[in-house]
Amino acid sequence: MIHHKYNPDFEFVHKPVDFDKNSERELLQYCLGATLYMPGTKQIKDKILSGEILEYTSMVMCCEDAIDVKDLKYAEDNILNHLQSLSVAVKDEKIQIADIPLTFIRVRNPKQFRDFATRLNKEHLDTLSGFVFPKFTSYNGADYLSTLYHLNQKFDANLYCMPLLEGRDIAFKEIRAKELLAVKQLLSPFQNLVLNIRIGGTDLSSLFAVRRGVNYSIYDILTVKDCLTDIVNYFGRVDDDYTISGPVWEYFLAHTNDNIDQILEKNIHLSLLNRHEIINEAIDGLLREVILDKANGFVGKTIIHPSHARFVNAMQAVTKEEFDDAEQILNTSGGVIKSNNANKMNEINPHRSWAQKIYFRAQAYGVVPDGLSYIKLIMGNKN
Repeated sequence: MIHHKYNPDFEFVHKPVDFDKNSERELLQYCLGATLYMPGTKQIKDKILSGEILEYTSMVMCCEDAIDVKDLKYAEDNILNHLQSLSVAVKDEKIQIADIPLTFIRVRNPKQFRDFATRLNKEHLDTLSGFVFPKFTSYNGADYLSTLYHLNQKFDANLYCMPLLEGRDIAFKEIRAKELLAVKQLLSPFQNLVLNIRIGGTDLSSLFAVRRGVNYSIYDILTVKDCLTDIVNYFGRVDDDYTISGPVWEYFLAHTNDNIDQILEKNIHLSLLNRHEIINEAIDGLLREVILDKANGFVGKTIIHPSHARFVNAMQAVTKEEFDDAEQILNTSGGVIKSNNANKMNEINPHRSWAQKIYFRAQAYGVVPDGLSYIKLIMGNKN
């Protein structure tokens, strides 16, 4: 996999690197980007085998909220057939592992995960990256993690998990701090198996009977913002080694015939944050929220429509100015120095953790000339 494959002619300052499920965790946790959720009943393998999928590089086949419980057996069978077919295609050299999106299964609950794990074989795991654990808590987390650990041991595999933080224990203030600390302590011995912390923004909103509109972001919903703040506080500290993805954007994109030349004249960050229309309200809302995700330390985002992928992934790219600052900081032992652009100070020790994150994002998504390049990268050949 490589990000932005849909736009092969874009001129990067530094191109993104190739990655697959066997890449080092240190880099791979930054490569998830726009992670597409889809029902486990969906047929997707033919599109992967035919090379049609260019925009998204990670996906989740869901056995939980995306399907009705009566369809669970069909979803499981479909997922097993999907994995088996791709594994055979790899062995027959019809496709390479690097051509398969990072693939995760969102299980339903610990019991369903245990039962489903007994149906998995080595061939299934050859093309599977791991599992999403919904409604992950300090009460059920040990069951999830134990099953994953034994699955890896049984097949000498390297399957990851992505705990999904949602539900009452995370939402309600009086118990949240205790629960987040307990979850963090529970995950600590398994940290090498945790690829990403995910957040159930829709579930958290539902507990307060609220839903964000297309013209504002999840950060405008005060009760949910409060949850996000605490999750980042517990899992986003520089001493930890977790990446956290942004909550899902719920609105599908409307296609547009806007004049690309006019769009490219705009400063995308300034225009979005000042509510000046860039493309249309659905796209602008997504982009605005991704900017705020990045500002708050999130990497990537859950998506529910393939058309969202290029927008989320393009915005993960690093500008040359950011990259130059990061490189300068990482290559200097200490002190304070003027940035290469002479427009800011780079204080080496306080800024080092930021620089390391920029370095991995640059590897995963590439380095673009400047902020005006984002729209060019997004639009590709869709002029």
